[in-house]
Amino acid sequence: MRRIHFLFVLFAFSLSAFPPAHGQSCSGMSLGRGASLNGFIPFPADSAWNQDISSAPVDPNSSAIINFIGASTPLHPDFGAGLYGGQTIGIPYIVVSGSPLVSINYTAYGSESDPGPMPVPKNAPIEGYPNPGNGDRHVLVLDRDNCWLYELYSSYPQKNGNWKAASGAVWDLLNDEQRPYTWTSADAAGLPVFAGLARYDEVASGAINHALRFTLQSSETAFTPPASHWAGNSTNQYAAPMGMRVRLQASYDISGFPPQAQVVLAALKKYGMIMADNGSSMYISGDPDNRWNNNDLGTLKTVPASAFEVILINPLYTPQNVPTGPVPVIGSFTANPSTVSAGQPVTLSWNVTGASYYVVSPQVGAVRGSSVVVTPTATTTYTLYGTNAYGRSKATVKVTVQ
Repeated sequence: MRRIHFLFVLFAFSLSAFPPAHGQSCSGMSLGRGASLNGFIPFPADSAWNQDISSAPVDPNSSAIINFIGASTPLHPDFGAGLYGGQTIGIPYIVVSGSPLVSINYTAYGSESDPGPMPVPKNAPIEGYPNPGNGDRHVLVLDRDNCWLYELYSSYPQKNGNWKAASGAVWDLLNDEQRPYTWTSADAAGLPVFAGLARYDEVASGAINHALRFTLQSSETAFTPPASHWAGNSTNQYAAPMGMRVRLQASYDISGFPPQAQVVLAALKKYGMIMADNGSSMYISGDPDNRWNNNDLGTLKTVPASAFEVILINPLYTPQNVPTGPVPVIGSFTANPSTVSAGQPVTLSWNVTGASYYVVSPQVGAVRGSSVVVTPTATTTYTLYGTNAYGRSKATVKVTVQ
């Protein structure tokens, strides 16, 4: 399955001497590939991903949209245990702590991607491992210490430890973040991929407390929040916009389903699922884990699209009405001192209005607050990037090492 654009995954590692105010909320996550989040739920309670939409109004075109998808089209778990065609089934992730920061070289959508560096380790699992082939090759990395999420699309590790990717994005796990309107991410809809995965650790705990990610074969050239990007391939009036949300009807009986499937279906009643990419219709995303019971998950395929209803699509953004507004204003970006000996600490400080998040490159990555300490070993020009829903601004400062 593929996408026109995408964004990269995982939370940013900062060299700031001061940890984020609520960074401890991530500290309980275990480390490693497919590690348990131990109850931590990414993003605030008011995030679109975490909202209970069981009572949200139904879109007046719900039946027509479902019929266009195909009323008998079955739900399909695009994740599970073992291998299929030599590949793991699902989109993997890894939780890191203090991983070395590496550079990301973008090969396609660099202007819509967040610059590095990022804490993407050499052993980060690529979607489709151990034989990722030419698929989406997503890489998702969560930085436990600093509570950032980093995501890459079409990712290729380099011998020197750096990575190449078609696109990438960084997400603040502690805050709501809107990518710039019309920008992609590691997902076609400009959404975080990780947020919509059905993970084994949460299913094992008995509940998924967020919406799930799903794909449809056809989409229109439009998006609805929380999406920020379209990848339209259909002109049918009932084709879905990116970001469209559907939920399993409250009357649908799930009592006879086995345990793992029942947890997934309960989440689809309470939180629904969000259209994130073009692909096979009604495919829902999850992580690969050998503890999944594929027979159990297979019962999800008995649930038809007709058992779902579309939540009210409002607002709907098209090329004719995309919101516009002011990009961040960088009042100052300074280095103190600006001339140092090798290894001497330097404080980079900035005054910015209107930014949702910051990235400082090189050496720092995603960072909160208004300052960070660096220790350059050679003369370095630092770039500050401030981003909000309307775009990105940047400024540079040079530190001379004598």
